[in-house]
Amino acid sequence: MKIAQITPLYEAVPPKLYGGTERVVAWLTDALVDAGHDVTLFASAEAQTRAELVSVRDQAIRLDPAELKSDLAAHMGMLHEVRQRMDEFDVLHFHVDMIHFPFFEDCAAHTLTTLHGRLDLKDLPVVYRRWHQFPLASISQDQRRPLRNSNWIGTVHHGLPADLLPFNPNPCGSYLAFLGRISPEKRVDRAIAIARRVGMPLKIAAKVDGADKAYYEREIAPLLRGSHDVEFVGEIGDAQKPEFLGNAAALLFPIDWPEPFGIVMIEAMACGTPVVAWRCGSVPEVIDEGVTGRIVDNEGDAVAAVRAVMRYDRAGIRATFERRFTAQVMAERYARLYAQLARSRAQDLGLRMA
Repeated sequence: MKIAQITPLYEAVPPKLYGGTERVVAWLTDALVDAGHDVTLFASAEAQTRAELVSVRDQAIRLDPAELKSDLAAHMGMLHEVRQRMDEFDVLHFHVDMIHFPFFEDCAAHTLTTLHGRLDLKDLPVVYRRWHQFPLASISQDQRRPLRNSNWIGTVHHGLPADLLPFNPNPCGSYLAFLGRISPEKRVDRAIAIARRVGMPLKIAAKVDGADKAYYEREIAPLLRGSHDVEFVGEIGDAQKPEFLGNAAALLFPIDWPEPFGIVMIEAMACGTPVVAWRCGSVPEVIDEGVTGRIVDNEGDAVAAVRAVMRYDRAGIRATFERRFTAQVMAERYARLYAQLARSRAQDLGLRMA
């Protein structure tokens, strides 16, 4: 099939440091190419891809040093380019929330939109009722809850390349890991408390967004000052993750929000590292309880879970990752949705011509 992948422009594809959606688009695009599809990626110029690249901005927005920039203008320009070339493709796969809806409503059946974020926001139901004709894919079943009656045609869990994060059967670190963002909903404060109750060091590899800087200074920095048991590593990229995650005794994922997926959980699994995660959002869909980790509801249970998961079979964790969460598995599932859309369009065309 001829497939267009349309990514957000906030991060490079894949991101140089922290970043979720653009990272998934990179993995999906390359896996589709490897499966024999003809894929075109609409992204910023520094994208690393095996697909044909259509460069729509000189670099991704977040790390662009320009003082004044418009993310809306950047995305509008990209959508114009996609619209100009849309007839070249069997399917246009959008990853930019709903911004394309008004521009492609006359050809919605030609599109698939994967929603990557939380959907419990005040204004969203009106949008998804107004443009109900757009086929949607969720990244977990739980993500759908606020918009149950939208035009969902499938759920595809994220997957990452099988060789991106190597399996580590013998971790040399006796520490717990936290990887993600410093923000109220990610609850790094819980991770610190759990590690201290277990009596193990904690390493925190995390991004501090400008919007969360005050929270970090007020709530988290005091927990780190003078501490010898908690190390703040800062923001890391894919190159540092094998060592960081692979040598950890366990990953702590103590979220306090409806996480749509949680890539870091499968990144840990790829290394063979077990996960202790809060029962929120997609967590029960991603964690195989008693195999790849434990799902907990409070700090006390998390302390007990950390002690338990350190005895888990790391080879079994890696095997579960390979079965459920590789980029190849993700690409196969999306290819089935593309084929489903193509069949529906062919049937509609046949009915119109009859």
